[in-house]
Amino acid sequence: MCGIAGFTGEQAPKFGQERILAMMDSMRHRGPDAQGSLVKEGIALGQRRLAIIDLSEAARQPIFDQSGRYCIIYNGEVYNFKEVKAKLQGYHFNSNSDTDVILAAYIEWGPACVELLNGMFAFAIWDDEKQELFLARDRMGIKPLYYYKQGQCLVFASELRALLASDLVPRTLNRSALQEYLQYYSVNSPNTLLADVFMLKAGHWALWRSGDWQCEPYWSLSDIGHAPPEQSYEEICRHTRELLSQSVEKRLLSDVPLGAFLSGGIDSSAIVALMAEVSDQPVNTFSVTFSEKAYDESPWSEMMAQKYGTVHHPIPLDPSDFLKDLPEALSAMDHPSGDGLNSYVVSKVTREAGITVALSGLGGDELFGGYPVFKRYQKLRQMNLFYSVPTGIRSAIGKSVSGVYNNHKTARLQELLSINNNQFSDLYPVFRKIFDPVEIQGLLAQSVPSSPVFQGIFTPKELSQINLFPFMSQVSVGEMSTYTQNVLLRDTDQMGMASSLEVRVPFFDHELVEYVLSLPDHHKPMSSPKKLLVDAMGELLPEELVYRKKMGFMFPWTEWIRTSLKDFCEDHIQTLSERTFIHAPSLLETWQGFLNHNKQTTWIKIWMLVVLENWMRQNQIDA
Repeated sequence: MCGIAGFTGEQAPKFGQERILAMMDSMRHRGPDAQGSLVKEGIALGQRRLAIIDLSEAARQPIFDQSGRYCIIYNGEVYNFKEVKAKLQGYHFNSNSDTDVILAAYIEWGPACVELLNGMFAFAIWDDEKQELFLARDRMGIKPLYYYKQGQCLVFASELRALLASDLVPRTLNRSALQEYLQYYSVNSPNTLLADVFMLKAGHWALWRSGDWQCEPYWSLSDIGHAPPEQSYEEICRHTRELLSQSVEKRLLSDVPLGAFLSGGIDSSAIVALMAEVSDQPVNTFSVTFSEKAYDESPWSEMMAQKYGTVHHPIPLDPSDFLKDLPEALSAMDHPSGDGLNSYVVSKVTREAGITVALSGLGGDELFGGYPVFKRYQKLRQMNLFYSVPTGIRSAIGKSVSGVYNNHKTARLQELLSINNNQFSDLYPVFRKIFDPVEIQGLLAQSVPSSPVFQGIFTPKELSQINLFPFMSQVSVGEMSTYTQNVLLRDTDQMGMASSLEVRVPFFDHELVEYVLSLPDHHKPMSSPKKLLVDAMGELLPEELVYRKKMGFMFPWTEWIRTSLKDFCEDHIQTLSERTFIHAPSLLETWQGFLNHNKQTTWIKIWMLVVLENWMRQNQIDA
């Protein structure tokens, strides 16, 4: 786990060392153990290292092949690197790290090498002979890779801050992405909130040579969905557990101390249970606890800790602690998001306890139908007869309901009723919206054109394929390609790395994802919480934990923003209202509505706006 950065073009030899050092300094938190760089004609590369596999100097990056023609910088972990290494004959490896193996695999197989890699990664390989740069990102989009290109110059890095530190990238707000940010917590890949800065899409590789950019997919969620060989439910449960257990065991690969986040929910408890099964020493577990009982899950995390004999670390949190750490936590937010600060808190304490790698239960809800959106989508898809009613009539019904019950839920219902059909690409995006279109129109000083959320993520052909998936798998694809990838995974990466902590996500092993998404809906029933996962885990999860009310890993934001964080939020809202792209009266009215308990103004709407302003201040972004 590390931070990588680089740029190409005639700037490289003249200003390369100065600029690459500035880029690496901005990512010191991602790699406190070492740094390395290469600056020569046409290329400048840099890497900050968090040493996890092969702690020796031999694994320090950049790493070169024996001829000196090829050079790699790399962020992430490839869990099957030993298997890939066994396929590479005649190569001299400088270290026992996975970095060496990736470089040799590229030399042997070219871009097709990424299809052999199981893990989370973003890497760059320079071919000095061809003056060519190869970039690649893992299938699920766990590791970030941002880029900016102009003329002969390509700038790339693990963080937006590193791009800005190069002084080659304009600090300009991407105003066309504002509507998407307000609707969906964040901006979906490949776009970002920085103008002309993009994220390499998950499951893609790219080749850059003399200003020419070639970008190709090597894996897509849209290619999954074909039913596996006929199996009984018992066989499916057994195979699901085998795949998850294998995924957990792969992610225990480490030469440094390792632990796990344990919230007390089904997902993190499943990961801890499987870790305890395959680990030869007690697992270190970490849980946030609250004095507010409505948010506190400590009885359940302590139950699991006792059951599996973990070395358990409760993390008490109250508003005063959080307020003290808030500026530092927000400064860790490389790209604005409506989420993430919970990950910052648990990551910070986990790292302070001497842990360098932590496993997370992120992904269980997406794979096994844990979010309410699964049930809502299922109900709507069953309303085929209702969607045969003319759109105008359905829209009128929605308006009448909204007129009686004026809140964010009825606004969403009105939008759902106004949609022409009940296809995945039309229905799903409505479920994840925060601000509705009318609210956004009021908040922004000028209307911003927006395109359908999936237009930049999937091609029309891919969307057609997804519409043929089992209904529940359609929702899983929607979650993973939008909210999960561009909010949860991005936040997990940036907040974990802020404390130099690598977070691994076993539920997003691509082999497990491919198998579960291929299953018909009747094997993933909504009759009880994540039934397939629970049945696959069997006796490993206590019944009282499984069937308790779902809480989720949330802070008591509504109370905090109205009390302990009120002054902080008010200051940011006021400053944001003075920016040219905001319609000040609407913004201030939204803030007052929240303080006055207006049901349509939820805490997340306020917090997203506060985060946006804080990010623009911190990075000196010009609107």
